[in-house]
Amino acid sequence: MQLFTLLALAGAVQAHYRFSKLVIDGVEEAAEWTAVRMTKNYQSNAGVTDVNSPDMRCYQARAGTATAAVAAGDVLGFVANAAVTHFGPVQFYMARVPDGADVNTWDPAGNVWFKIGSISAVPPLGSSEATWPAYNKKVVNTTIPAAVPSGKYLVRVESIALHQAQSVGGAQMYLSCAQVEVTGGGSGTPAPLVAFPGAYKATDPGLMWSYYPIPTSYTAPGPAVWEG
Repeated sequence: MQLFTLLALAGAVQAHYRFSKLVIDGVEEAAEWTAVRMTKNYQSNAGVTDVNSPDMRCYQARAGTATAAVAAGDVLGFVANAAVTHFGPVQFYMARVPDGADVNTWDPAGNVWFKIGSISAVPPLGSSEATWPAYNKKVVNTTIPAAVPSGKYLVRVESIALHQAQSVGGAQMYLSCAQVEVTGGGSGTPAPLVAFPGAYKATDPGLMWSYYPIPTSYTAPGPAVWEG
């Protein structure tokens, strides 16, 4: 039994992952942590489990070093190293860097985040790729809303792993923030704006999962997606 437990724990660690590179115009960044702020799990690949932690913002270990250009309306991809190896939703948020602020050091605290995408469950529910379209993907994509105003932003990717979420606090969040400059933007007003921490509660139904009985519905946590 002890050997089985150790093997299970080892497999769980090996299954962890990080989002460390972007894909822009179909081209993957050559090196990790270029436009993506280096995260605290750059060695361990471990996720965040405390939704009240400031790590829920960007999980960052150091300031940013570069900013990627992306056009409004274009697809932006995040590379998972080595893949999204836990089932659950993958969501995307943006936060506008204030004019005059340094994009490399700006701390996105307070109600500054709006959701731009959610790759969530497809019924009938289960724990396989048939239910979770992002499961086992090496790249997850979102579209920068065409109506988002031009300027500098943080784009936050978040994979909510539900494999151990049978009790409160069991969900694991794998996340990171990329620094981008949006060009060709529109005149929309993104809303609603939420804060990390603050947008989620540990008891949110979207942060829980039951293997038996299997749920009949699932709604990812957080606000509605801003469609632009």
